[in-house]
Amino acid sequence: MAEQFYQDAYQTRLATRVLLHDDAGLVLEDTLCYPLGGGQPGDCATLTLADGGALRVVDTRRDRESRAILHQTEGRLRLAPGAEVTLELDWERRYRHMRIHTCLHLLSVVLPFGVTGGNLSAESGRLDFDVPEDVALDKDDIETRLNQLIARDLPVAIRMSSGEALKAQPELIKTMSVTPPLHLPEIRLVEVEGVDLQPCGGTHVARTGEIGQVQVRKIENKGARNKRVVIALA
Repeated sequence: MAEQFYQDAYQTRLATRVLLHDDAGLVLEDTLCYPLGGGQPGDCATLTLADGGALRVVDTRRDRESRAILHQTEGRLRLAPGAEVTLELDWERRYRHMRIHTCLHLLSVVLPFGVTGGNLSAESGRLDFDVPEDVALDKDDIETRLNQLIARDLPVAIRMSSGEALKAQPELIKTMSVTPPLHLPEIRLVEVEGVDLQPCGGTHVARTGEIGQVQVRKIENKGARNKRVVIALA
């Protein structure tokens, strides 16, 4: 299966064919739909059939064993292998995911602490940080510095590395609870030019200016050192 969301995160429409469709989900030859992972939700989409009918994709997951991308569809209709379909991404929702996900990378620059968890939706995102007890987080200061980085309109690019190379640069791994698959020959890195480089499998905007202004909604204490910072698109 070709995972077109890695080739072009901005592609919204794709003609493809059905490989398999059963109760576990729909598998396509190619897909634009990002599967749930790394704190980013799975994509939604609409499938247009050859007869003009439509089928709604309400979630996208990756099968743990086969690694195939499973499109979860509404209703009981099952498509035959080989059926030609056109996949139309729910672009507005995906694009918000891209903006928020890239913003979370910038948040990890503003707050250079170990990341203990994270999540995002189309409305907001959050990162949990391992913050020393003698460090106070100021909501207004974080918001100001975050929006300054966004306003610099920095290019965002994808680079490939290897597990072995990443082992030699452990400072690039910001997540404390999840380690990238260092056994793999290729690992995807997301670079915000001049300010950040870290492993990530999510989808991102091409420039930080696309994020737009953001708000720091709240800072929560989740333990003696664990601080949760929640951001949202303004």
